[in-house]
Amino acid sequence: MKRYGRSTSIVSVFGVWLLIATAAPAANTSHYLVTNDDATGNYIQNTLTFYSITPDGQLILAGALDIGVTGTTGGYFPSHRVVALDNGGNQCIFASDAASGLIAGVDVETRHLRATTKGSPTDTGLSNGIGLALTSQYLYASFTDSSTIGTFEIGQECSLTFVGDTSVKGLQNGIVDGMAVHGDILVATYGDGSIESFNISSGVPVSNQDEQNSTGSRAGNSYPSAVDITQDGHFALFGDTSTATMVEVSDISSGKLSTTVVYQSPSSINSSNIMLSPDETVLYISNTQGDRISAAQFDSGTGTLGKDCLSNQLRGYSSAYSYLGGLGLASNAGNGGGVYVAEFGAPSSIAMAQVKMGNGTCSMTEAPGSPISDPNSSSLLSITTFPPRAF
Repeated sequence: MKRYGRSTSIVSVFGVWLLIATAAPAANTSHYLVTNDDATGNYIQNTLTFYSITPDGQLILAGALDIGVTGTTGGYFPSHRVVALDNGGNQCIFASDAASGLIAGVDVETRHLRATTKGSPTDTGLSNGIGLALTSQYLYASFTDSSTIGTFEIGQECSLTFVGDTSVKGLQNGIVDGMAVHGDILVATYGDGSIESFNISSGVPVSNQDEQNSTGSRAGNSYPSAVDITQDGHFALFGDTSTATMVEVSDISSGKLSTTVVYQSPSSINSSNIMLSPDETVLYISNTQGDRISAAQFDSGTGTLGKDCLSNQLRGYSSAYSYLGGLGLASNAGNGGGVYVAEFGAPSSIAMAQVKMGNGTCSMTEAPGSPISDPNSSSLLSITTFPPRAF
């Protein structure tokens, strides 16, 4: 989604939490939802806000942590500006700071800032943010000001060492938008209709020479934004910025992108954030310019999408929030136990809704008590949960 600048009028906040009846949240003494607040303004530091997640999925405010100089208001919706790592003793939250280009590493248990690292001098994201994706060894940062993908090696205690930059560009000169990694492949979108994959077996991304315009791209009216990849690395799924709910699927089992297959529903507007459930039976879709959340049945064996359903209008639309942002899972078991959704408002929020699937039926409703306020953000777009999904 194209950037919404500081002139956008925002009068309040929203959040969504999708509580799915078919899976119970796993008990974990360290179960958190974390926001990148993208705080901006003179003498205002950017922050991460932590929420403890109770066994039944409720959010309890646990505190905030300063991470940098300033974030940015708006930007590309699918950019994951905060991500989680659970790799043995290295349990970390990494978050980007758009104005300075810094990447912060935070210890989950202590909620202490361990390190801040920068890439090249021109690596910043004030225009449209800095998206993040990671493996157990490397973190990748999409710097929208320079349209580069920075590679950072992950060390102990959530430290990062800058390895180098890869310059990227869409077929219509678009800059890096969404990004996801799996195994030895990184898949990127450019916000201009084009997509590309990279080999990351040696750490630094090397193009697979498969850059192409997606099947669903239509002269700027529809284009791939968000990316997710199946657990076996067979399919890449793209959530499109569009006047409808549009998802595209590419078979990447060859190690390269194939021509995308389009799935479309007129039920809502935009699908600029997507997330597969842990068991890959559900694709959650944040209808970012609408006022609802969609859930579509997904077959990970064939890469096909089935019947979808739509939540009711989320509380506070227009009066409290303007756009929907990123997603986070309530549980890493089954169909996820629900998804949390960021609401872009002043102040911002995280919300809940309930979904029921089975016997060919699907229904969704916003849960009681939704949304939960994020008092530290007036432009919330990115959230993550710890522990993270296994893939």
